[in-house]
Amino acid sequence: MTAEDTRIRELPIDGDTVRIVQITDTHLKGYPGGTLLGLDTDDSLQAIIDLVKTEYPNPDLILGTGDLADSGAAGAYERLLDYFGAISDEHYWLPGNHDLRDVMIDVGGARRLPDVIRVGAWQIIMLDSQIPGEVGGHLGDQELGKLDEYLAAGEAAGLYSLVCLHHQPVPIGCSWLDEQMVQDADAFFAVLDRYKQVRGVLWGHVHQALDTMRNDLRLLCTPSTCVQFLPQQEDFAVDTLSPGYRWMELGSDGVIRTGVSRAESREFFVDRNASGYL
Repeated sequence: MTAEDTRIRELPIDGDTVRIVQITDTHLKGYPGGTLLGLDTDDSLQAIIDLVKTEYPNPDLILGTGDLADSGAAGAYERLLDYFGAISDEHYWLPGNHDLRDVMIDVGGARRLPDVIRVGAWQIIMLDSQIPGEVGGHLGDQELGKLDEYLAAGEAAGLYSLVCLHHQPVPIGCSWLDEQMVQDADAFFAVLDRYKQVRGVLWGHVHQALDTMRNDLRLLCTPSTCVQFLPQQEDFAVDTLSPGYRWMELGSDGVIRTGVSRAESREFFVDRNASGYL
């Protein structure tokens, strides 16, 4: 497989609609049964996998949008191959601030971290907002240049675009989390604003759900498969909501249909008195 093959994935689908499952912020430890704030993150992820298999089976692909391993451990990514593979052979990753990109490639191969996935009437652009060794996000000239390149190519090919990254590019109303948003978000949106075929931006990191609009652009973030953060908080606080995932349907008409589903049929223990998790 050439370097170019690993940058661009071309996927066939049946029908006109691209069916996607977004799974994010799994925070798996290097060993099974590891916990985050007292929550067994393998157990909570398995609950989400079971939920997807029941209510949204056979998606065209899975997007894992970062913080997949809590400390970049190879064992975490090895288990993710099995977890995601139980839903679809087509699963793709991008790194969050807790991940180690080189280890992700060593375990899953470069094909799991493409620059762009072309499927149906759409292209899905996968950006790396990680600043190695830091919590906050930044894209920089290389990622912004890649974004511009693929948006131009997609528009020339008549494709709609969904752009994915880990960190939030807009404030979400939690002061402690908004300190960690993409530092060069203005430059990011300046690129997006040049292309009318861009339909959505999708991210993780904030462990809560958001579905809003910026002009004609859909802005979406998704609950973690483990601990949830309480919205609209000045300081760190844990929510009582259950782990979740996002389903998406990308229509050939450029319309995004999407929703969040949570594993509400059982209880998950979380230390809600914790003052942080890093």
